[in-house]
Amino acid sequence: MPLEAFGPLSARGGGLRRRAVNVLAIGACVLAAAVILLPLALIVWHLAAKGLPAFRPSFFLHMPKPVGEAGGGMANAIVGTLILVGLGALIAVPVGVGTGVYLAEYGGGRMSAIVRYTADLLAGVPSIVVGVAAYGLVVVPMGRFSAIAGGVALGILMLPTIVRTTEEVVRLVPQSYRHAALALGAPRWRVLQSVVVPAAWSGIATAIMLALARAAGETAPLLLISSIYGNSTTINLFGHAVPNIPVYIFTLSEQADPTGFARAWGASLVLLAFILLSSLGARALLARSRAKLTR
Repeated sequence: MPLEAFGPLSARGGGLRRRAVNVLAIGACVLAAAVILLPLALIVWHLAAKGLPAFRPSFFLHMPKPVGEAGGGMANAIVGTLILVGLGALIAVPVGVGTGVYLAEYGGGRMSAIVRYTADLLAGVPSIVVGVAAYGLVVVPMGRFSAIAGGVALGILMLPTIVRTTEEVVRLVPQSYRHAALALGAPRWRVLQSVVVPAAWSGIATAIMLALARAAGETAPLLLISSIYGNSTTINLFGHAVPNIPVYIFTLSEQADPTGFARAWGASLVLLAFILLSSLGARALLARSRAKLTR
């Protein structure tokens, strides 16, 4: 029998083999995605089960009670977290965005390589080390704990995310935008201010939101330099430590008090919700920016 007679059977066998390999590959990808999603789903479910019972208006509007007493809320911790993250953003956003734009537009020399390496290295530095550095830079000269010290520590932690993400987003702006503006006689700084940065603004906002989400959950540096637990409502930025959500959770979780545990679970759920919403918003802005730049 000629070999050509086996051709259709051979092709059919090869097609079945390819389909089987394709099904196995897709199944492996789905399994890998499930392995990644499972820990997050378990964390969200556990926090929701433990933390939702604490959600009531008084939890967000009232001051904390002393450890061991029932009731109380986390109003001052929310305000303190907003103050610390806001101070960190005031420090990190102008420096980070400016550095990212510089690296994207002029970053071809040795100095730019050093800045990139420094940003990448800073992203891997443990937050407790940043807290020690902020203690030496701010707390020791001032002679006291303060919100400014916490803002400096959070600003340092936010910088790498803003710098590197801004650089990558600005690079996505098509060169035709720059060439068209330069052809009209606009100077380089005007091109950056009026064309490049507005075109990349959604991506820059994404970088800022991601950095804010990371800073909001930091505990280690704030334990060292800018944290208290109590019913303080001070907004003195230079002369007093401020309460914040991570330290609120840490303090209550250390006490053998069921009511404190319930409040700690509720605060943990609040913090997780903020981080999740910030991350989702950042992804939406990034997708919008990419669609706008590739249009």
